[in-house]
Amino acid sequence: MASVPSLAATVRQRVVEALSAALPEAASADPLLRRSDRADFQANGMLALAKKLKGNPRELAAKVVERLPEEKENPVIAGIEVSGPGFLNITVADGAITRTLAARAADERLGVPHAERPGTTVIDYSQPNVAKEMHVGHLRSTVIGDAIVRILEHRGEKVIRRHHIGDWGTQFGMLIQYLIEHPHELDHAEDAPSAAGGESGEAAMSRLNRLYKQSRALFDSDEEFKRRARDRVVLLQSGDERTREMWRRIVDESMIYFHAVYDQLDVEVRDEDVVGESAYNDDLQQVVKDLESSGVAVRSEGALCVFFDDVKGPDGKPVPLIVQKSNGGFGYAATDLAAIRDRVGKLGADTLLYVVDARQALHFKMVFETARRAGWLSEGAARQLAFGTVLGKDGKPFKTREGETVRLVDLLGEAVERATAVVREKAEQGGLELTEEEIAERGAQVGIGAVKYADLSTSMSRDYVFDLDRMVSLNGDTSVYLQYAYARIQSILRKAGDARPVAHPELTLAPAERALGLHLDEFAETLAGVAETYEPHKLAAYLYQLASHYTTFYDQCPVLKAGDEATVENRLFLCDLTARTLHQGMALLGIRTPERL
Repeated sequence: MASVPSLAATVRQRVVEALSAALPEAASADPLLRRSDRADFQANGMLALAKKLKGNPRELAAKVVERLPEEKENPVIAGIEVSGPGFLNITVADGAITRTLAARAADERLGVPHAERPGTTVIDYSQPNVAKEMHVGHLRSTVIGDAIVRILEHRGEKVIRRHHIGDWGTQFGMLIQYLIEHPHELDHAEDAPSAAGGESGEAAMSRLNRLYKQSRALFDSDEEFKRRARDRVVLLQSGDERTREMWRRIVDESMIYFHAVYDQLDVEVRDEDVVGESAYNDDLQQVVKDLESSGVAVRSEGALCVFFDDVKGPDGKPVPLIVQKSNGGFGYAATDLAAIRDRVGKLGADTLLYVVDARQALHFKMVFETARRAGWLSEGAARQLAFGTVLGKDGKPFKTREGETVRLVDLLGEAVERATAVVREKAEQGGLELTEEEIAERGAQVGIGAVKYADLSTSMSRDYVFDLDRMVSLNGDTSVYLQYAYARIQSILRKAGDARPVAHPELTLAPAERALGLHLDEFAETLAGVAETYEPHKLAAYLYQLASHYTTFYDQCPVLKAGDEATVENRLFLCDLTARTLHQGMALLGIRTPERL
């Protein structure tokens, strides 16, 4: 089905045509139409246009009103008046609202169009480190990245996911060397049941985490061990069979754990999308060769560096991007540059997105500029979607009472536990008979949804406070509020009996019905804007407003006891379309909408 033009688009077109008829030289002028508290829409463009033409804005606005065609059948505009210095206050017809919503309801995509020129986007998000537990810092990258993937794919873009896991470098030489020198630890690890034999991913990671800390302590305190560990890195990078075999085992055990966390977070991560730092190892020498031969990078004190005029340290001296260290080793810059070459050259990406902590902004600015200078990346093709920090209630980065980083599994577990208690209490109060299995399932959906929504409803560039009490509240801007609005509608639709959702354009709408209908009509335009700017928080804000409009409608407009059959059917239609819009919008944020709560 073709996309459904919004009421805003239709009204805008009517005003543009009238403006063109009144003043042919203003045919390309923007009427600056927006939603208004004084009417349904307000057009403010006459002021700027009149100033440009040295005319009177009120007179120009009056001419536009005169040129609007009279619509006797199925009118879109019910009333228009000139106010103030030349504003146009426009009221749309009730029938136009209902007819437009009926067209949306007839489309399984709710009138949301596909992108006109879909491209290929590679998005880099959720970058855990092998042999380390995922912590609260991984939450934002994972949740934001997953939502953007869903939104872009829904729009029709080709999206390639990349989870650039930390699976290479000094820490692996350190860990493997420790295991070789402490065979009793290795024996203990080999005796432990494998994932196939029933060991949980968390148990595997707990063991790896312990071994990592022990090897790190030795690395920091023993210079000879540090030397041997660095030699082991060289063996790893050169393909030594024994070293590579141990490395693969560590990566495999970490992946079992990662998948367990992703499953708990209700995020799909496929093995083929996990392409870590190691995948680009074979291209690093070529990256160095090409950058040096082209003059983009130069040798400085033995290291291969790229310098920038606008990047200087506190001492005023240039701070370079180091592509290759003086000892011949490679850092993050070389791997990130190799990844860009792969994503543009082999994967055919038009756009590269990096959902990465804001504190890495300078690094990515230098990497993108280096790739552009080298001719590997076109201007503006790569963008860091920088996110802020998760804070505790004290306003400081979220830590445990002992001052350690909060484990992600602990945080998610507590959210589900709190939400389960809320679901149980609400079910008992409402007389809803749920089995323990149903309570647990809904508790998980509500708890994980609460964590995701708290993150996604905040502009990604801002820090936000992690407050579980607020997140699982039934009141306020929370996912639970939205989920209960959806469940309430499903309850009404189940009770409707023979009455069915049917649009009746001939009916006069109550104020709450109009407000709900006009907001429903903004769904497609909202999604288009979110996809263009990669701002999921604007979709969350739209859905919260939708649930709020529905609550007002529910309080002011009886549905099943509306009186006449046509009004009952029309209000059921509004209920049904609201539920479908909530369900679709929440799904694009990666949040479940239970049928019963």
